[in-house]
Amino acid sequence: MIVGGGIIGVAASLSLIERGVPVVLVEKGVVAGEQSSRNWGWCRQQGRDPRELPLMIESLRAWQDMNHRIGLETGFSQCGVAYLARTAAEMEAHDTWLEYAKQHQIDSRLINGRELDAMLPGSSDTYVGALFTKSDGRAEPGIAVTAMARRTKQLGTILLEDTAARGIETRGGSVCGVVTEKGTIGCNSVLIAGGIWSRLFCRPLNIDLPQLKILSSVLRTYPIKGCPDVSTSGHGFSFRKRLDGGYTIAHGGTINYEIVPDSFRFFHHFRRLAWQARRELRPRFTRRLTTEWKLPRSWPLDQPGPFEATRIMNPAPVLSELDQAMQNLVSAYPSFSGAEVAERWAGYIDVMPDALPVISPVSSPNGLYLATGFSGHGFGIGPAAGALAADIITDCSPRVDPQPFVISRFFDGSGFSPVSGI
Repeated sequence: MIVGGGIIGVAASLSLIERGVPVVLVEKGVVAGEQSSRNWGWCRQQGRDPRELPLMIESLRAWQDMNHRIGLETGFSQCGVAYLARTAAEMEAHDTWLEYAKQHQIDSRLINGRELDAMLPGSSDTYVGALFTKSDGRAEPGIAVTAMARRTKQLGTILLEDTAARGIETRGGSVCGVVTEKGTIGCNSVLIAGGIWSRLFCRPLNIDLPQLKILSSVLRTYPIKGCPDVSTSGHGFSFRKRLDGGYTIAHGGTINYEIVPDSFRFFHHFRRLAWQARRELRPRFTRRLTTEWKLPRSWPLDQPGPFEATRIMNPAPVLSELDQAMQNLVSAYPSFSGAEVAERWAGYIDVMPDALPVISPVSSPNGLYLATGFSGHGFGIGPAAGALAADIITDCSPRVDPQPFVISRFFDGSGFSPVSGI
């Protein structure tokens, strides 16, 4: 059983069903209804935490083969990724990260001068250079995950949308079933891949998952010609070209964080990450504080629970942030001045204290696994993360070292050292 129909759950189901393992995937709303279809669509190695790099390298290989593997379009393209720098200090920071790239033979390098102008022409700002990775790419969140889900269904996965999982049944200390709103499904393994909902799902099981969430606001434009193809992050703007010729644009320089009861429960866990991101962090009080205060710690499994109450989390975007992002982008690259905004939206990103995911079994009950807390990296890293979860569940040799992703790191003192931020 897989609980959660985002990219992680869908990628895990695809990997399992390809191995001949029978899978049932349940999703309380629709496949990719939340952050898996609302993210930027970047598939990057560049700037990754070094502990996450091996998994991302595997994921990029999977993205390269994904259209052929599933026989459907995902929008993947190796367009390259650039991080712009205004100062020598910023270039030095990029140069420091290159040491990690060299260890893994990634083609990242520093560019400047004419090469930068040729790659990203028409800038009215003064950039001393950029960190550039030619092999990095992009895919289309709005179609990629649903295409993968279609393929896993063709191969035999039972995929149930509009079906909330209410909780886990156990026998003798092991998983024996999942109670859903439509009945109980017997199984001997469960993967919780619920994104921001994973923490709540774990509470009745006494699994203390230190996970919070941040709000990400994004917009898309109608098609526009004459703008860069390389996915780019600058000062107060980030953009990537879409399959339809428009652009997905976000600010990228702010972290909107709504204070909730878990903010206080997990203050010790997150204080280092918050300090590291203090210049970008925008904490605020909203209705989420009282909404989450009222959430139960447990609930009867024979009655509707909190997952049926909210099928799809659909937060409002921070419009002022998006307006500022467009203003910053047009100021830096006037070629975007003719871009018309087609849509604005927001989504919640599930975050862990060290900005690394949990892909791990839990100590109890036996047969329960987690794949959550991807800290804004889930879409790009999703294909390999789902496959690693499948490796662990089926007791196969893991494709990368799973040790950085074990849940126990938050309780043995090894999981409080974020390296590269969110």
